[in-house]
Amino acid sequence: MARVVAPPAPSRPGFLASIWNRQLNHYPDTAPRVMYLAITVLATVTLYYELYVGGSVATLLLVNLHMSFTFYVLTLAFGALIGAFGSLFAGLTDRLGRANLVVFGLLFTGVFVAFVLPAMTNKWAFTIAWFVVSFVEGVCLVATPALIRDFSPQVGRATAIGFWTSGPVLGSLIVAVVGSATIPAVVTDPRFWTHEYHISGVAGLVVFVIAFLGLRELSPALRDQLMVTLRDRALIEARAKGMTEADIEAALKHPFRQLLKPDIIISAIAVSIMLLIYYTAVGFSLIYLTTVFGFSVKNANGLGNWNWGFNVIAVILVGFVSDYFRVRKPFMIFGGVLAAVMTVIYLEQAGHHPGYYTLAIMLALLAFGLGIAYTPWMASYTETVEARNPALTATGLAIWGWIIRIVVFIAYLLVPVVINTVTPLVNYGGTVSAYVAQYPSQFAFASAHPNVVAAAQKVPPPVLATASSIPPTVLAAAQKIPPTVLATAQANATQLANAVKFAPELAVIQAHPALFTQLATYSSPSKIPPALLGQAIAAAGGGAKGIGILTTIAANKAAIAGVIAAAPALTTVAPYAADLTTIAPYSAQLKTIAPYSAELTAMAPYSAQLTALSKVPPGVLAYVGAHGAAVSAAAAKTASQWKTWYWICFGGIIFFLLSVPILKGRWRTRDAKRDEAEHEAMVQAELEKLKASA
Repeated sequence: MARVVAPPAPSRPGFLASIWNRQLNHYPDTAPRVMYLAITVLATVTLYYELYVGGSVATLLLVNLHMSFTFYVLTLAFGALIGAFGSLFAGLTDRLGRANLVVFGLLFTGVFVAFVLPAMTNKWAFTIAWFVVSFVEGVCLVATPALIRDFSPQVGRATAIGFWTSGPVLGSLIVAVVGSATIPAVVTDPRFWTHEYHISGVAGLVVFVIAFLGLRELSPALRDQLMVTLRDRALIEARAKGMTEADIEAALKHPFRQLLKPDIIISAIAVSIMLLIYYTAVGFSLIYLTTVFGFSVKNANGLGNWNWGFNVIAVILVGFVSDYFRVRKPFMIFGGVLAAVMTVIYLEQAGHHPGYYTLAIMLALLAFGLGIAYTPWMASYTETVEARNPALTATGLAIWGWIIRIVVFIAYLLVPVVINTVTPLVNYGGTVSAYVAQYPSQFAFASAHPNVVAAAQKVPPPVLATASSIPPTVLAAAQKIPPTVLATAQANATQLANAVKFAPELAVIQAHPALFTQLATYSSPSKIPPALLGQAIAAAGGGAKGIGILTTIAANKAAIAGVIAAAPALTTVAPYAADLTTIAPYSAQLKTIAPYSAELTAMAPYSAQLTALSKVPPGVLAYVGAHGAAVSAAAAKTASQWKTWYWICFGGIIFFLLSVPILKGRWRTRDAKRDEAEHEAMVQAELEKLKASA
């Protein structure tokens, strides 16, 4: 025969026994019930604070541990996947209880976040430690909403869920507040990110002590029943006294077969996709705000205060309002529409330069809309699970926890595909921007005249020194002379010199070509007929002058003949005679710089700018040269890529809105109150029946 679950012994268990046996065999009064709810919410806040703390120092973490953005996102993605199976494991709390998993999960995560993760010095060690924390967090963050459900009847559920929902939001808010208060505007210590982990982990250990001393849970006989209002307390306790272990075991049989139904699965998927924008903010808002809008780490965390602060207000406020009106779905619709509209407005800011408070207001309204949608959904989801089997609440929440983490895992895998510009902006963008800000005119010139800078980089320093030693007038003269002319002049340098030296003689020869052709037929001047010689003297100017010119011609016959033979080539050189005369003393230097004449010509109009650029330290030029193009290209594309991702998030919100009708719950207050009255009548009738049979 089935054994009846024995009532509790009247004596209070000892301290050591109470460490493990935390079950309550009577539904608690209001004061202790509120205390248990408060401890559960505090534990939730702390767990999410520990889970999200990396977001406040993501850029520092990436640089110090040499992570690419893709590696960082994959770490988050696989952490979510591991957490998903932790959530699935948490479904066993329907059999094993919830409180101890939360209490000792707080101890474990506190130690890891405070001491283990900050000790990691490379990305792989950090990632492995993070995976361990993710699994434990996945377990705890399903057990906590199960405790909230256990201690809150359906009328009042949204309020309790609102406080629990504030857990992840308050965790994010604490991350932002602590980050903006403790992270300096300029971070010089590459290991500063560990500071934020130490703070978070110590906070987790303090909350562990509180939960260790104060957290309790309902016995299976109590928590396995549906409780609509606190007035059901007498009935569920009366039922619990008559429940056997077989009854409890029967209710827990084939848990996933009982709950893997369309309303539960589709709802969990829908809310998970809606929360893509939330998880984007958790993991990447710091990166988005710093790389797209140029905010400092401190100011980006300050914007997080607005985001999470208004989200906290929404999730708590809507809980009270939803319970007052007894409906959930209208608030889901209103909040979802507000979030969708603000998502579009927010994503359209990418590529522009909105002010700090403009973005703050947008983020506040977006977060407010998400909060209004989410708290009623969570309350309605637990009620949908209870409608199928109240004994399997943790299993239903495990399904939700598994699905949401799988969706996050897939989303985080997609983020680097959609947004591939973050790594250069995070790893190099800050340094490149700092250098450009330090040398603005130099890098502005380099950006506007890349060909000139490239030309300057081709010219060796000795050549530049030689070029600078040549007077500008000489360089200007050299630039006027075509290369072919200069080559001709260099090839006929002797003839050019002789042309200058024997210019009077050549002029006479050119004036009387026939006469001098006849004179050339005589092998010796003495054989020239006197009449012909007299004619030649007269042609040369007569008298002593004529005799002197003829004598010079006779003595330099070969040199003059060479000039005459080169006459066609010298004709091409003649228009540049003055320029050639100017450059003649610098022929050696000009020959040195000749292979770089094109580059030097391109550089000539920008000598002052190039001189200023040469004063920039070589290391700075090398860094900007190595990474500047990648940073510039990433900056040009990043806004459009982020907009694409936020459009995907917008689609997730629309899908959520379409899924609202399949959840349990009324649209109108009067219908919900009628259901409540019918339930009250049923409770009274069953109590009367139990009294009559007692």
